[in-house]
Amino acid sequence: MPAREEYLRHRTEPIIVEPGMNTDELLRRMEKISFQGRQLALAARTWETALRSGGFVMMGLAGAMSAAGMRNLVSALIERGYIHCLVTTGANLFHDVYESLGHYHFLGSPSANDEELFAHAIDRIYDTYADEREFQNLDQWIGRWATTKLEERPYTTREFIFELGREVDRAVGGRSPGIVSTAARVKLPIYCPAIGDSSIGLGLAMQKKNVFFDVIADVRETGEMVVGKDTMVLYCGGGTPKNFIQQTEVSARLAHQETEGHRWAVQFITDSPQWGGLSGCTFSEAVSWGKIDPAGDQVTVHCDTTIALPIVASAVMTRVPEPPRRAHP
Repeated sequence: MPAREEYLRHRTEPIIVEPGMNTDELLRRMEKISFQGRQLALAARTWETALRSGGFVMMGLAGAMSAAGMRNLVSALIERGYIHCLVTTGANLFHDVYESLGHYHFLGSPSANDEELFAHAIDRIYDTYADEREFQNLDQWIGRWATTKLEERPYTTREFIFELGREVDRAVGGRSPGIVSTAARVKLPIYCPAIGDSSIGLGLAMQKKNVFFDVIADVRETGEMVVGKDTMVLYCGGGTPKNFIQQTEVSARLAHQETEGHRWAVQFITDSPQWGGLSGCTFSEAVSWGKIDPAGDQVTVHCDTTIALPIVASAVMTRVPEPPRRAHP
């Protein structure tokens, strides 16, 4: 048992906020306060440490964050080397492509009359609106492109998303700021293990010719990806992306590769662990599976990603303006 003095070594410090402070300075001061404010600050510190240590950063992006305004931020993280692999939902990819091709989401209300919205062919994502007719046009565009331009063979989701990103970039004349197009340019791998659960899946299903996905190859590739690397996981929400990244360490060991679990771990979540769902599972629970290194740095921030990610990413970009470059797998 530690001596009593060890518990009383570090004092809290009431935060002082001043005009002109940037997020870097704000979060540095928040390291001495309590509750989720301190966790937010420690998330930035952990990400910074991983980058300076040459860590391989795997981001899990759940939900519909592209529609929520996060797509250009994630694209910048990809292009500038702050993340090295992305696992996400089909919704994030579809909404990203939608905006890359010149369409928009609109400010709405969570208390809107949904029967009226349906009558006007307007889709609602909490407080955000989208044009259902334009969504359907994009469904068809993706389906036609995939069934006319792709080879007749099984694709990993990484291969499919890479080709989709290149097609989007061509369609808009190059240098699209979107997630899939930027990832294609810099060859950063994106995986979407539940790609059928999205408008991309709907668009492909409407075609007479099938496109097949080898999702087991996705599992194999990502398991091989973590071997020999000190990895950081950055979870923006939970869902399938979170556990798909978590299981890479298990997959590697099943293939008889030595791994110790992810070295650094940060998650922005709003779910609680007591319901038994993986979105709310603690990093401590993940240690029992061998997914997280028990000696590593683990930070959980109970906060909406649209609040946490911009603040933390801004501070990390200030502290590490040029992260070490590494070749993507």
